[in-house]
Amino acid sequence: MLYGIAAATAALLLTAFLAALLRGPALRVGLVDRRQRRRRVALSGGVAVVLTTCLVATAGDRTGVAPLGEGMGALLVAGGGVAVLGLVVDLWRLKARFVVAGTAVAAAFVVPYGDTGVVAGVAAVGWIACVALAFRALDHADGVAGTVGVVTAFGVGACAAAEMMDGLAVLLSVLAAALTGFLMHNWPPARVALGGCGALFTGFLLAAAAVSARAGQDAVAGAGVLFALTAVAAADVVLVLLARRTAGRPLLRRGPDHLAHRLRRLGLTPQGVTVLLGVAAFAGVLVGTLVHAGWADAQAVLWVAGGVLVVVLGLWRVPVYARPGEGGVVRRAGEGGGVVRRAGEGGVVRRSGEAGAGRSGEVGARRSGEGAGRRQEEGAVRARARARQPSVSAVQPPRRSAESPARASRRTVSPQVGEVLRVRNG
Repeated sequence: MLYGIAAATAALLLTAFLAALLRGPALRVGLVDRRQRRRRVALSGGVAVVLTTCLVATAGDRTGVAPLGEGMGALLVAGGGVAVLGLVVDLWRLKARFVVAGTAVAAAFVVPYGDTGVVAGVAAVGWIACVALAFRALDHADGVAGTVGVVTAFGVGACAAAEMMDGLAVLLSVLAAALTGFLMHNWPPARVALGGCGALFTGFLLAAAAVSARAGQDAVAGAGVLFALTAVAAADVVLVLLARRTAGRPLLRRGPDHLAHRLRRLGLTPQGVTVLLGVAAFAGVLVGTLVHAGWADAQAVLWVAGGVLVVVLGLWRVPVYARPGEGGVVRRAGEGGGVVRRAGEGGVVRRSGEAGAGRSGEVGARRSGEGAGRRQEEGAVRARARARQPSVSAVQPPRRSAESPARASRRTVSPQVGEVLRVRNG
């Protein structure tokens, strides 16, 4: 017990320190969140959680103070492999099928087939892979994945403690403490994030530990307990798949259609969304833990399933996609801002970066050139008009010079001057 408290405290402080220490190098090497953000968020939090959990748990096992028990070493190794796969996803774009296949292969090495059986073991492999990917999807908003992970780790740890699996319970307490230290930097507005490395590792470790804690018991009740322990992650996945399927969008294309996005559209603040989802996760974990310990009937899981169904159907009605001819979804392609372009039928407003700014500069240059040419043409027309006009001296009457009366009389009676001209000249 004393070692568990000391290990949790060390994990919390070490994760908080490493997440801050690795933030600068992560920004320099480009290990940043690729989501549409106004600022760069380093993914050093996931690396810090993985390193701290593995180091503290291994130290306790090697010193003999808190042995992990049989199979826990393989669980840490498989979880580390999944974390490396997630790090590759964070640094370079990797197709989703490779991520799913790699996570499933790692899960195949940690499922206790002797207790679950072959059929249930294969189903457990698929479930572990799905939960790991679901936790990666939960990392769509600040603080959500970390908060849900902390609550779930405590619940699964309680289930392991009820089965006298002390090593697994200590491992999960270390993971919960590491996620708590990570939340010190990930609480909205976040400075670091889990990324694929930390999110896949967290979901994989929690799902595999839950399978180990439920192995050898009733399969139907076990499925209900596993669902209740990960109800929030399941609700997010079901909601996203349903919305994209009905909207005709690709299932693997990212979009602002997760739980946190829809709650934000309802007017909640980022902090409020995180707290609300944490409370929902606690409710599901509490029911799953009580059913696992035998303090509640297995039918209590139906209440969790009903709540998930209500949440999914309710938030599904929240509009997040643009209708034809309307501007709905706003996507920021970078920090630069630039020109806002409105698509034709899709109605999607995109804020372009440097390329958009360059295009706007070209358009402005063309318009200014056309305006300058138009002004030059108008000036030439006005110059030609002024050239055609007679000079002022031509329209003014000639100035009379001083002359003698005799010469003036001879000029007025000159036969060469017509009668009309004499009349006009007076």
